Amino acid sequence: MKLSQFKFDLPLNLIAQNPTKRREDSRLMVIERATGKIENKHFKDILDYFDDKDVFVVNNTKVFPARMYGRKEKTGARIEVFLLRELHRQNRLWDVIVDPARKIRVGNKLYFGENDELVAEVIDNTTSRGRTIRFLWDGTEEDFRKMLYFMGETPLPKYIKRKPDEEDRERYQTVYAKHEGAVAAPTAGLHFSPELIKRLEIKGIKFAEVTLHTGLGTFRPIEVEDLSKHKMDAEYYRIDEEACKIVNKAKQTNHRICSVGTTTMRAMESSFTATKLLKPSEGWTNHFIHPPYTFNIADSLITNFHLPKTSLLIMACAFAGYDLIMDAYKKAIKDKYRFFSYGDAMLII
Repeated sequence: MKLSQFKFDLPLNLIAQNPTKRREDSRLMVIERATGKIENKHFKDILDYFDDKDVFVVNNTKVFPARMYGRKEKTGARIEVFLLRELHRQNRLWDVIVDPARKIRVGNKLYFGENDELVAEVIDNTTSRGRTIRFLWDGTEEDFRKMLYFMGETPLPKYIKRKPDEEDRERYQTVYAKHEGAVAAPTAGLHFSPELIKRLEIKGIKFAEVTLHTGLGTFRPIEVEDLSKHKMDAEYYRIDEEACKIVNKAKQTNHRICSVGTTTMRAMESSFTATKLLKPSEGWTNHFIHPPYTFNIADSLITNFHLPKTSLLIMACAFAGYDLIMDAYKKAIKDKYRFFSYGDAMLII
C-alpha cells in the first residue's frame, strides 16, 4: 500500500486539548472485524466485551518530563531541548533533539534554569536536528534526577496548543506506569482508571504487562510513498516470563487477548515463537507493521484516533482492514469523536 492512501482531512476542533474529567468517561467506538459493525459506546462499556480469563496486555512504560528549555552560551538564544534517551548514566550522556538546530554546534554549552543550575555540552551531531549532549553535573545521581524533573516539562505533543500544567503530570501517564523511559504516553492506556481495572479484575479478566519505551520512532513522519521502504527508529522493549505465562495460558485455552495500544502490539509482534506464543525477550525493535500483515498474539486492539499518514493509523488498518478503519474514521469525524493523545478510543474485536 501507499502512504497517500492514509491521508484524511480532520477538523482542527476535534483535536483534544485536554483530558476528560475522568479517564473512563472517554467515548469508545467498537468495531467488529467479522461483520463490519461499528457502534458508539463509552470507555467504561469495555466491560461488556470481555469475560473471565480474557487478558489485557498493557505497556507499563513511564513518561519522563522530556522537554526542557535552555539558553545558548554567549548569545543567550532560547533553545528547546527534547530528551530522547539516556545513552550512558554515569557520564550523563543523552540523545536529544534541539530546536532551532541551526544554532547548535558541537562544543556549544547550554544553560538551564534562572541561575544556570544545570549545564550541558554538545558533543556530537546525530541527525539534522539530533545531538548528543553531556550534562556537566558533579552531584549525586538522585539530585541530578530531581534537577531534570524540576527543569523538564511534560512532553505534550505540539498539536496540544497550551502549556503543560500540574494535571498533565498525572493525566499524561497511565495509572500502571512503572518503568521510566518514554517520551510520549502509550495513549490507549490513558482511559483506564484504578476503579475500572478493579471492575475488570472482579469479572475475572487478567492483566499482563510488557514494556516498550515510546520514542520518536512511533511518531517520526513517514517520508516514503512505498511503505515497504520506511525504516522506523528502534525503541527499547522488554517482555518477561510472567507476562508470557499469562498471555500464553489464555491463548492456549482460546480466551481473548486484547492489546492495549499499538506500542504493546509492536512489542508482542517483536517476540513470538514458531507456534505463535509470546516469548520472553529484551532489546530494541524497529518493527513496522503495515498491510498486509498476519498478527500472531492479540485478537483485539484498543487504540486512539491517530494522525493521518502515521505508523499508528497504518497498524490499525493492518489489524482491522483498510476500508473498515477508514470508514470508521469518517464516522468518528461525523460523530465528533475527540482525536489524538487526549482523545477518545477505539476497540477493534
